[in-house]
Amino acid sequence: MRTPVFAVLLAIFCNVLWGCAFPFIKMGYRLFEIDPSNTASIFCFAGVRFMLGSLLVLLGSTLLQSRMPTFPKGKVFAECCVLGLWQTTTQYAFYYIAVAMLTGAFGGILNSTQSFLGVIFAHFIYGNADRMTPAKTLGCASRTLRAFSFGTLGNHGGGSGWGVFCMLFATVVFTLSGPWNKSVTKKADSFAVCFLNLFVGGAALFVLGTALGGRLGSVTPLGILVLLYLAFICGAGYLLWALLMKNNPVSRIAIFGFVNPVVNVLLSAVLNGEPLFRWQYLAALVFVCVGIWLVNKAPTKKEEQ
Repeated sequence: MRTPVFAVLLAIFCNVLWGCAFPFIKMGYRLFEIDPSNTASIFCFAGVRFMLGSLLVLLGSTLLQSRMPTFPKGKVFAECCVLGLWQTTTQYAFYYIAVAMLTGAFGGILNSTQSFLGVIFAHFIYGNADRMTPAKTLGCASRTLRAFSFGTLGNHGGGSGWGVFCMLFATVVFTLSGPWNKSVTKKADSFAVCFLNLFVGGAALFVLGTALGGRLGSVTPLGILVLLYLAFICGAGYLLWALLMKNNPVSRIAIFGFVNPVVNVLLSAVLNGEPLFRWQYLAALVFVCVGIWLVNKAPTKKEEQ
């Protein structure tokens, strides 16, 4: 996990998985006949996904470690549960609302701000261990310009102001969760932390949605397959990301979030018929490449373990 090339490849893989999520969630809404305005049913859908994802984490632990994860006790167990309520329940309550209100392209643009927010926050949280260099500053600035050219100039039916707020808030929650997740996984088994994160957070979403009168509509084989794939995305993605955060400087892997919106836009075009060949997309990719090069051209100082 600490080998730079391997860490980069896994970071890209995680973001490919998460880039698939936005268009597949939209497809799930259609297949389960969930109205975009029905927040309660949206929470139920999200809750089922994350609880299924948590079971896949247990399966992964059994296959990779030949045993069930060792669960923490006492204060560490409570901290894992609170992390789940923050990172999974809070983040995805807002994220799923935003998905219902935004196009895949515009939502992906807003969500991609997590890449440079992670680099910026790491500077203040870890200090000299992961400090903001001039190159990183220019890289983050190019990402901001990319979001401007891709999102503001090319906002193709982006959606409501409330949807924009929800996506940006979810992005901030995700970014702030990274250092906390990193800290918790140093105290407990990474598989156990990931399971509790997803299960507790997903159960809270499902209970909240059910209490508000939500339900899943039509259940079809294709809908179940989409739900299982979304569960795999969150289970595999969260576990790998937690291991990467545990063993690498945040800025080394956070910047590769650029892959997320690229995959998002491509799949949104294929699955949901959204526009693809726009000059804003090409401009965005140029800024992405410049940002990646600037942030990673100098070796990152290793954090104290």
